Amino acid sequence: MDLTELRYEVADRVATIRLHRPERLNAFTPTMADELVRVTAAADADDEVRVVVVTGSGRGFCAGADLGGGADTFADRLTRHRPPGLREDIAGYPRDAGGVVILAFAALRKPVIAAVNGPAVGVGATLTLPMDVRIAAESARFGFVSGRVGIVPEAASTWFLPRVVGISQAMEWVATGRVFDAAEALRGGLVSRVVPDDQLLPAAAALAREIVANTSGVAVGAARQLLWSMLGAASPWDAHRAESRAVVELGAGPDSAEGVASFLEKRPPRFTTRLGDGPIAGVPRWPAAPPDVVVRD
Repeated sequence: MDLTELRYEVADRVATIRLHRPERLNAFTPTMADELVRVTAAADADDEVRVVVVTGSGRGFCAGADLGGGADTFADRLTRHRPPGLREDIAGYPRDAGGVVILAFAALRKPVIAAVNGPAVGVGATLTLPMDVRIAAESARFGFVSGRVGIVPEAASTWFLPRVVGISQAMEWVATGRVFDAAEALRGGLVSRVVPDDQLLPAAAALAREIVANTSGVAVGAARQLLWSMLGAASPWDAHRAESRAVVELGAGPDSAEGVASFLEKRPPRFTTRLGDGPIAGVPRWPAAPPDVVVRD
């Protein structure tokens, strides 16, 4: 895969996506957005990938949108310089590039771990929201700074952020636009743990290995889509309905039989079911694209 602003590698069933513009603190561009959409699709389609880890090269995770275009940065990036993969409208307006990326991560059927090193502000912070586990280095800094540059929160974050941290905490961070440290991110529920800088990638790798070694990829994929989609469900009956079907379909499969056998025989499991390209055990792909998304000429 030809990439200029990312690095992507797969080893031991873990895909690592590294934002790679270290001279600009990995500032977000339309090119980076296009490449992120392509690598998430590649990770989703690759049955050798069980877990995805996302981090940044150099001193930072992502310093937000690249503001090198000056005062017209946000106007220009909505209308010009858009790679082919981002030339879609929603409800008659160009899709926000950050939202395109975030929804690509949301649609992944593999668990995603964010290893946040250094600054993660603006779209650098919202980029992490659909990821399942966020681990921060002590040097990490976060900021939902849209109000300070005169725009609303981007990247579908008005849906994700209140669900991750609650509406009160979300509104405090968005309304002030302040940049805050890893300790505040931990207290506010944005990250699950804070580790010394030199332990960030080892901690993410250890968690990824634990997932790979002990769980069924198809079961975790189904659980990921159920957990996220049920955040918007009207009733626990929606969850009960979907889980009942998934339990029956997965329970009749080889991974369930292997999981029970490995428990009874006191040995590590050897799961063999692959995700393939279709729905997981009756769980529909989430989030589904609405009908008002259209490709621009």
